[in-house]
Amino acid sequence: MAGRSRLLPFACLGFFGVLCWVWVSFASFPDDQVLPLEALDALDRGAFQPQSALSEMEFSSVVSYRGPGNRDRRSNKELPILLWWSGGLFPHFPGDTERIDCATSSCLVTSNRKVQLYKRTTSIIFYGTDFRAYEAPLPRLRHQTWALFHEESPMNNYVLSHGPGIRLFNYTATFRRESDYPLTLQWLPSLEYLLEPVAVSLEEKNRLRREGLAPVLYMQSHCDVPSDRDRYVKELMKYIKIDSYGKCLNNKPLPEYLEDTATATGEEPKFMNFVARYKFHLALENGLCPDYMTEKLWRPLHQGCVPIYRGASAVADWMPNDRSVIIIDDFPSPQALADFLIHLDENDDEYAKYLKFKNPSRITNTRLLESLKTREWGVNDMSKPNYLNGFECYVCDQENARLAAEHAHKKAPKTNQPPRPKMANNSHMGCPLPSPGYGDVKDLPSDDGWLQIWPQDYWQSLDQAEGLESLIRHNESDPSLLWKHIQSIAVSRAKGKH
Repeated sequence: MAGRSRLLPFACLGFFGVLCWVWVSFASFPDDQVLPLEALDALDRGAFQPQSALSEMEFSSVVSYRGPGNRDRRSNKELPILLWWSGGLFPHFPGDTERIDCATSSCLVTSNRKVQLYKRTTSIIFYGTDFRAYEAPLPRLRHQTWALFHEESPMNNYVLSHGPGIRLFNYTATFRRESDYPLTLQWLPSLEYLLEPVAVSLEEKNRLRREGLAPVLYMQSHCDVPSDRDRYVKELMKYIKIDSYGKCLNNKPLPEYLEDTATATGEEPKFMNFVARYKFHLALENGLCPDYMTEKLWRPLHQGCVPIYRGASAVADWMPNDRSVIIIDDFPSPQALADFLIHLDENDDEYAKYLKFKNPSRITNTRLLESLKTREWGVNDMSKPNYLNGFECYVCDQENARLAAEHAHKKAPKTNQPPRPKMANNSHMGCPLPSPGYGDVKDLPSDDGWLQIWPQDYWQSLDQAEGLESLIRHNESDPSLLWKHIQSIAVSRAKGKH
C-alpha cells in the first residue's frame, strides 16, 4: 500500500517587484461580481530556488497592444476570463486584473481566485512548480479548461511527468518541443549571443594551463539532484584534473570577490571572466528530460568554452553544428571521456574545431536558426512579448475559438461540429525515472542518499497524479480527500484491479 506521499518542498523563484511586459488596456470585473481584493497567501519560496530563465529576463510595461487580426470590440463584461492560479506569477503590474488584446481575440486575465466558479471563467492557468495535487481547484468545472506553464526543471514537480498528471491539462507551455507553446530555447536570448567572440583566447587558456589551472571547470551549489551528476563527476575526477567550486565536490576555493556563489546564477562580468578561463565546462543539468536545456549549456557556448553535457537526450538537435558540444552519453565510461578531453587539451587544432561555430557560416543547424527566427516571444527583446504573456494570449485565442465553435454548434448542430476536446499527453512533459549518474541502480547500497530520495519521489508523484485524477472523476470538491483516494488506488493495485 502506498504511504502518504512526501510533499515536494520546491517552490518557484519569487517574482515580486518584477515589472512584466504587458499587453493591456485597463479593465476590472463588474462591481457586482467581485468583492474587495484580499492578498493571496504567500508561497514558501525559501526551500528551493529553481532554475528559471524568467529570473534572467528584463521586463517593462508598454502601451496597450492589439494583434493585427483582432477585431474583438466586446466590452470587458462580455469577455471570457482567464484565471492565473499561481498569483505570484501573474504577468501584469500593477493590480490583479487586466484586459489583454491578443492576435485574434481579447480576454480578461486575473489572479483573483474569487472568480474560480464564474461561468465566464473559461480557463485556469497553472505554474507547474506551484501545482500541487492536494491544492487543486475542485470540483473541476466542465466548462473550464486547464493550462500548464512549466519551463523549470522536471525535478520541481514529477507529477507532470506521468500520464495521469499531464492529461489534466488542455494547453501546455513547457520546454518540450511537442508542447502547444514550446519554450525549448528559453535560455538562448538570440543567435548573436552564440556568435559573441571568444572571451579568453586559446593562447591565454594554454598559458593558464601551464600555470596549473585545470582543463575542466565544475561549479554547482545544489548537490542532491535527480540527475545524480556529482556521482559521475566524482568518477571522472579519477582520470582528469577538475577544478570544482561551489558546494558540490569542492576542491578549490573561489576568490574572495566571488565567494557569494549567487553570482553563478547570473552573468555578472567578474564571474563570467573567471569561468571563461577554462577550456571545458561540465554542464550537467539537475534533471534529465528531452529538450530541457539551461544556461549551463548555452553560457559556455556564448563564452567560447566547450560544454561537456548531460541533460536533454536530443541536445544535438539544437546545437550550432555537429561539433560544438561534447555529450557525455556518447562515451562508454568516464575514463573514455577523460582520455578524449586530454587529447583535445593537448591538440589545439582539434580543440579549436569546437569553436568554429563562432563564424556565422559554420552554423549549419537549420532547426536552431529557424526556431530562433520564428518564435513569437523574445528573451530581453522589448520588440516581442515575453513567453508568459505569449502563452497567456495563446490560451485566450484558443478559448475564444472554442467558445465560438460551441456557440455555432449549439445554434446549428446539424451544420457545425462541436469543438474537439484538447488534451496534453506525455510528449508535452513526460520525463523518465531518475537513474544513477554513474553505475547501475541495483549496485547502490540501500542506504544511498540519492536512492532514498529521487526514485521514491518519482513514484510517489505518480500516486498523487492518479489520486487527483480520481478526485476529478468522482467530482470531489475537497482536495484533502486526495490521500483517501491514493490509499484506495493502492489497495486496488495490490488486488490486481488497477
